[in-house]
Amino acid sequence: MNFKNLLAERTSVMGASAIREILKVVSEPGMVSLAGGIPAPQSFPMSIISELTEKVISKYASGAFQYDLTEGFRPLQEQLSIFLAERGIKAEPDEINISSGSQGVLDGMAKILISKGDKIAVEAPTYLGAISAFNPYQPEYVRMDTDDYGLIPESLDSILSEHSIKFIYLVPTFQNPTGRTIPMERREKIAEIIIKRQALLVEDDPYSALRYQGNYVPSIKTLAPENVVYVSTLSKIFAPGLRIGFFTAPELIRKWLVLVKQGTDLHTSTFNQALAAEYLEGGYLKKHLPTILKLYKPKQKAMINAIDQYFPKGYKCSPSEGGMFLWIEGPKGIDMEKIYFKALKRKVAFVPGKFFYTKAGEGLATMRLNYTMSDESTINKAIKVLGDIIEG
Repeated sequence: MNFKNLLAERTSVMGASAIREILKVVSEPGMVSLAGGIPAPQSFPMSIISELTEKVISKYASGAFQYDLTEGFRPLQEQLSIFLAERGIKAEPDEINISSGSQGVLDGMAKILISKGDKIAVEAPTYLGAISAFNPYQPEYVRMDTDDYGLIPESLDSILSEHSIKFIYLVPTFQNPTGRTIPMERREKIAEIIIKRQALLVEDDPYSALRYQGNYVPSIKTLAPENVVYVSTLSKIFAPGLRIGFFTAPELIRKWLVLVKQGTDLHTSTFNQALAAEYLEGGYLKKHLPTILKLYKPKQKAMINAIDQYFPKGYKCSPSEGGMFLWIEGPKGIDMEKIYFKALKRKVAFVPGKFFYTKAGEGLATMRLNYTMSDESTINKAIKVLGDIIEG
């Protein structure tokens, strides 16, 4: 039987995630991965998982294993309301919905807002997972200009004046893939622009807790609450396998995202949500977060130092004060995908930067490097290998 004849038209623009395909290579014996955006297993609070489990079963009994509301497990909504308040975001428990990771929200946003040919504004480069979520709905991407400090507000204003944009997608803090953070003065300008233009912004914020230096920068949601869908996750500060994401959005958007989730998975795991609620309520996150930062900070420093030492002149590393990634831009004419295949032969993997652009031909001379999964010594050796390959 020819099953290809049964496939929907949208499958023509769907493909395997480039990073997921790269991660298959990473599993080879002896391969050093600077590729995936994966939290280190040492960052998981394994010592308290049994304690959390016992508390959940004692407190909620069979309720932790039962179907629950699509909007979210009420105790977790209540704890996230407190959590967000500490970030300056005012949201009542009923205004916070739980998702299966933040990826589920991105797919939901695309499903309710994008019709074929609709324009959405994205950074260049932008998060590959967002592109994968949006692509099946066949949008037209409008590229926003960036520099070492993220989105250039004037570019956003120009785009909104020239195009009918369904929504803007941003990762303002420790962006994936660049690690850059939009400074406060730019955030204020962005907020002014989206309010003036009556535009909708999706603010994806999975990394802001992973700050190793500098000062906390408030989210754009705090500056333009009625124009922003704020999306975040506990994956980087609890455990990614639990798939606990959450969002707060203008009421109409939130209601439609609930309807979409009802048709997709009914609700996120009740038991996992209960674990997350206890993790927050018991103060475990506040106690554990310094351990995560202490683990990652020297890794980032080791990678920055190694890049300075081993990469030739003409290669620039974007500044970053946290997160999980560093972004390298080489001289014009360099093809990082060719470097990637040479690196694989020497058992080092990274992600060529071109996969984070929506326009073919952009980002050929760029690469994304992850430092969370390797120790400092391994990072130093792997960057030396890349430097040797680049030097030729």
